[in-house]
Amino acid sequence: MSDPEPCRIKREETEELIDVLVKEESEELSEDEEKHHVKTHAKTEQVFSVERTAVKGFTCTQCGKSFTYQSDLKLHMRIHTGEKPHKCSHCHKVFSHSGNLNAHKMIHTGEKPYTCAQCGKSFTRQSHLSQHQKIHTGVREFVCFECQKTFISAGDLRRHQMTHTGEKMYACSHCDKRFGQLQILKIHARIHTGEKPYTCTQCGKSFTQLSNLKRHLLLHTEGKTHDCDQ
Repeated sequence: MSDPEPCRIKREETEELIDVLVKEESEELSEDEEKHHVKTHAKTEQVFSVERTAVKGFTCTQCGKSFTYQSDLKLHMRIHTGEKPHKCSHCHKVFSHSGNLNAHKMIHTGEKPYTCAQCGKSFTRQSHLSQHQKIHTGVREFVCFECQKTFISAGDLRRHQMTHTGEKMYACSHCDKRFGQLQILKIHARIHTGEKPYTCTQCGKSFTQLSNLKRHLLLHTEGKTHDCDQ
């Protein structure tokens, strides 16, 4: 009596089932690999994008500040080197940027191209006009946290704050004197440089301060502004 064939059928079914499982496992592995590839590629692109955005390319070796363009770094370095290649043809003053020189020359020429529409006062720089216009608008956005006094400009606030601290942050590079205001330091420095930017149009005499020139101009006027009461 011959044996039945259930074993052969079971073996064939088993082999078929194994083939199906192997195929499905292979397909699942392929999908996982594809997902891994996509994630890895996306992550790589993301990292590259962040690095590309963060890097500016040109970094100052003195203070670590970064710039997009080499020309901007070159101009910035003059802060550390003290280089001032732009010299005024009317006086001995020098500047690190050509824009500052052009604005300075207006002191000699008397040119003031920026005029206030409210009062007609003119200025050599647009920034000075913008600052002046706050007088008309009444905007005083800078507040002293010591006394709550308000100011039109950040410079006015800084100068005011020195009255609380007694700080004299502006040092003369020619001597040991220090000053609480930058403008006072600039006037003081003329003692060392010999600069006299204010010139009388009547006689050609020059002065270190505008107030001295104004007093001098009284010599050329016919009227006497100060009379003796005796």
